[in-house]
Amino acid sequence: MTENYIINIGRQLGSGGKEIGQKLASQLGISFYDKELIRVASMESGLKEEFFERADEKKHFSLFGGLLGLRGNLADDVYSNYYLSNETLFRIQSDVIRKLASQQSCLFVGRCADYILKDNPNCLNIFISAERYDRIKRIADSQDISEKKAGELIEKADRDRSGYYNYFTGKSWGAAASYHLCINSSVLGIEGTALFLRSFTEKRFNLPER
Repeated sequence: MTENYIINIGRQLGSGGKEIGQKLASQLGISFYDKELIRVASMESGLKEEFFERADEKKHFSLFGGLLGLRGNLADDVYSNYYLSNETLFRIQSDVIRKLASQQSCLFVGRCADYILKDNPNCLNIFISAERYDRIKRIADSQDISEKKAGELIEKADRDRSGYYNYFTGKSWGAAASYHLCINSSVLGIEGTALFLRSFTEKRFNLPER
């Protein structure tokens, strides 16, 4: 059995990827990190969470300009004359991910964790997608918005997440070659997908059944 293992999940907005990741981590008894990484990175670096939130994967990226709107000064306080590029913030967050991965078995959602931990042999990299109509319904219901608005949010999220991932990794977000396993959550549903991934993880790392 692998003593320490890592699961990295990339996901489309509305695919249920975060919920699936939470269920999977709970079933396996390992730590779960998504937005929590911003808090940890802030604590480790001494920088405000605001800086990392501005460099979030949901923000708009350009292959030429990096994170649009992040260049230049980021605050009016003591950091107002300190240049923090998106690459600097990404590096700080990457150090946090590597540190957490060295300390315990855990599951990361997004943040290019699969790329950051590419040299770790005990990683399982997964991408979760879903049918567009399921994605739209899930976002419309969860955010109490129209299906039209949900569709617009999904399109923007896909652009932003792919831009973030492609910019920092040099790979293609959502492309099968970038992951060990790609799965459509519309086929088995949220619960079924989580159970399938649990079984897959147990076989991948030779874990005892819980």
